[in-house]
Amino acid sequence: MVSENLTPAAVIALSLWLPISIFIFAYCKAPSIALIAIFLSAQLLLPANTNIKFPMLPPIDKASIASFGALGGCLLFARRPLFRKRFEFGFPEILVLLLVAGPIVTSELNTDAILVGDRFLPGVGIYDAMSAAEAALIALLPFFLGRRLLRNPEDLTAILRTITIAGMIYCIPLLFEVRFSPQLHYWVYGYYPSDFVQAVREGGFRPMVFMGHGLLAAFFIMMSFLAAISLWRRKMSIWSLPPVTPAAILTLMLLVFKSLGALLYGMSGGMIVLFRKPKTIFSASLVLVAISITYPLLRATGLVPTGEIISFIEQINSERAQSLDFRFRNEDRLLARAFERPFFGWGRYGRSRIYEYGNDTSVTDGRWIIDLGQFGLIGFLGEFGLLALCVWRSASTWRYANSSGERLSLATLTLIIAINMFDLLPNASLIPLTWLLAGSLLGQAERLVTARKTFRRTQVANTGGIQTLDPLGAPVPRRYLERQYELNSGHA
Repeated sequence: MVSENLTPAAVIALSLWLPISIFIFAYCKAPSIALIAIFLSAQLLLPANTNIKFPMLPPIDKASIASFGALGGCLLFARRPLFRKRFEFGFPEILVLLLVAGPIVTSELNTDAILVGDRFLPGVGIYDAMSAAEAALIALLPFFLGRRLLRNPEDLTAILRTITIAGMIYCIPLLFEVRFSPQLHYWVYGYYPSDFVQAVREGGFRPMVFMGHGLLAAFFIMMSFLAAISLWRRKMSIWSLPPVTPAAILTLMLLVFKSLGALLYGMSGGMIVLFRKPKTIFSASLVLVAISITYPLLRATGLVPTGEIISFIEQINSERAQSLDFRFRNEDRLLARAFERPFFGWGRYGRSRIYEYGNDTSVTDGRWIIDLGQFGLIGFLGEFGLLALCVWRSASTWRYANSSGERLSLATLTLIIAINMFDLLPNASLIPLTWLLAGSLLGQAERLVTARKTFRRTQVANTGGIQTLDPLGAPVPRRYLERQYELNSGHA
């Protein structure tokens, strides 16, 4: 059983990716670089919006095959064990459980069929429940791998360098499509992954290459730009080029894309990364996350100033303002539908969409409204909450990092995840690479917390549990001693 868009070239590419992933792990000296390279190259090179589907098995597409390939490579070549010796059940595991077990409850509550005009929407059964839970586990595989294997300080630099290099290389085919229109996916794989009209923008073309959509390609270049800005600030060069060169190239690419969202994210985020302290970067990230996680509540209560936002955008581009107005109106209808079954949603088969006389009239662009409609508040909080937790943990532990360079890299990665999470409000740009980076962020935070606890235990052991006395004979608070150690050793 195959999808409609599947072609022989796409079948060959998807089938070969598993052995290619194993080869990448065998070739790379560092498993962390191999892990990043597998997910990056799969996203940038494999066919989009198609899959191979066999009965009782998950669909094989560019996301799942990258996860399976990375898992196989880690099991064979990763020196670090994939599983902890002692299992700990904390808040991250609770959110993962919501993502995996929530669809099962959703299916049990949506066994009723729906008839709208002449359209029949079947009830959701146990097979659909297990399929949704299986899909959630596969989607989270990059998160688990990143959390376990990308948790060292050198992994932060490897992530930023690899993303920057990939962005610079990808500029070549992107510029080709800017000039000659998005044709590479059709020439290689034999079909267009999305409507060609969506690639036409302001008298020119918005490239996509193999990403599946121009918005995804623009967002990836924005991520590469922020990574390049961070390396520039740290005066780290790539291919012996001046540190400013990658940032300059990717800046020009952002302008060429004609994507207002990616341009705003890149320019504002780049200014913060380049000129502000890590503390400010983390604060900006927390603001974006707070807006993202509370957005459904704000929309439902009318606290989002949609009219003022549309008026502001209209001053920049009237066409964009009309598109945004349509999106807000559509969200209002979908939100009302979702809150008919608010906690666990409507399930699959388009049951959460709007139908008029049997015709589907709804447009679901934002990831948040898709989650809310299908799996309710539980599904939304599971997915968005897990991403938000990674940002929050990073923002609460960055002071324990050993150097200013490590803090800046951690802050940049945190900002990238926060922007990605914020972008899930207008778009559905959640890809395996996002989960990989989010997992790495959580792993970095857990490493810093562990190092902090080890330091405290060492201090207690060295003093025998007795507080040091000052010159007047009064006991010095242990917190003061720890702070002095941080300042002297660079941990502050």
